[in-house]
Amino acid sequence: MLSEYIKAAMHRAKYEILKEDSTYIGKIPECQGVWASSDTLEACRDELLEVLEEWIILGLQMGHSLPVIDGIDLSFKKDEAA
Repeated sequence: MLSEYIKAAMHRAKYEILKEDSTYIGKIPECQGVWASSDTLEACRDELLEVLEEWIILGLQMGHSLPVIDGIDLSFKKDEAA
């Protein structure tokens, strides 16, 4: 499930080239704060993937609600009976 979530999130990534210095910047709009920049598109994708993985781990550790992407929900549900 985690691999599918990451794959789905990466498919939603948006990339652009900054005119000032020809740097690539990538963002995943559904994942607030997940962005990367690099000199090449491939390096930008690699960095974005690493940032996404760290963002997911931190979010889960802190109990944050992560966005549902392509129907995949990684958020833990508290047992209401507990």
